[in-house]
Amino acid sequence: MLKDPARIAVMVSGGGTNLQALIDAEKKGVLRSGLIELVISDNPEAYAMERARENGIEAVFTKDENEMISLLEDHGIELVVLAGFLKILSPDFIRRYPERIINIHPSLIPSFCGKGAYGLHVHEKALAYGVKVTGATVHFVNEIPDGGRIIAQKAVAVEENDTPETLQRRVMEQAEWKLLPAACEKVSAKIRRERMGK
Repeated sequence: MLKDPARIAVMVSGGGTNLQALIDAEKKGVLRSGLIELVISDNPEAYAMERARENGIEAVFTKDENEMISLLEDHGIELVVLAGFLKILSPDFIRRYPERIINIHPSLIPSFCGKGAYGLHVHEKALAYGVKVTGATVHFVNEIPDGGRIIAQKAVAVEENDTPETLQRRVMEQAEWKLLPAACEKVSAKIRRERMGK
């Protein structure tokens, strides 16, 4: 961990496998320019909250955007990571953090993205369309769902006997869990450089 890391909040709605990938990356030194300070969930039952607490990270449930903003400000958060966060954030929220909110999406944008394209739905669409390659994308968040500037992408092969569940697992293992920590490191390093005036 570098001195004065960028302060990160991770927003989640479910199991938190991408959160776990970030926590593991922090422990291994892959994510060293940023530090996860806070986890916010819009689902009180999300297992991601438990993952956070087990690793000494404050975890808060709220559905209220104003409360979310207060939490981010109180913790001095510099980077917001949407890691399986299913609520669409308002334009007002997004405008507060230009190029400071990133999202992981389980396809190669612009394929199978936009409103309603999340979780298993994305992999169902990929299989229905018959693509031979899918993957994951990390992008900045703007006011268009999955419409922000792309930071990184990784391709994953679709296999003949894939189900949405097997494809989802392979995309997570081969793409999401690698891409998201690397993108967080890249953006965190940029935040630190800007903070130091370099």
